[in-house]
Amino acid sequence: MSEGSQSRVFVGLGSNLDDPVSQLSRAIDAIAGLPQTSLQNISSFYSSEPVGPADQPDYINAVAELQTRLSPIQLLDELQQLENQQGRVRLERWGARTLDLDILLYADEHIDTLRLVVPHPQMHLRRFVLLPLQEIVGDDFEIPTLGTLAQLLASCPELEISQIASVGKSNVV
Repeated sequence: MSEGSQSRVFVGLGSNLDDPVSQLSRAIDAIAGLPQTSLQNISSFYSSEPVGPADQPDYINAVAELQTRLSPIQLLDELQQLENQQGRVRLERWGARTLDLDILLYADEHIDTLRLVVPHPQMHLRRFVLLPLQEIVGDDFEIPTLGTLAQLLASCPELEISQIASVGKSNVV
């Protein structure tokens, strides 16, 4: 990424503890305030059953579209700081959490490091990621190396998911 250029980024948001709708709303406000970053769009909120341990509450999920000058690792650092500020504790893989912020796509980059893999390695298996992303970008949007959103949704495992709140671009400044 050249100095001063902006990258189109998609971030997945999830929460199932401590009033998840409020957790996501606070996270959206915080993301909108990140340095060298502007919030372009936010999907509706969706409720879905948990992936992982079954003895946890349902999740609330959304996807945010950003334009940023931050490098992928700088953005990851900022997002992890937001998670920590909202009480994120990493005890169990796929366990309950106050806030989970995942970089799904960073421009058309392929990143494979110990800290960050982009495109997100599980996104094509997660209807709670694909549906909110589809709401923002449409069926024909291409996920690098994976296919279009329509193709991915057609082959994605079924999961109980429902739209619970419309946020949308009208609420993005």
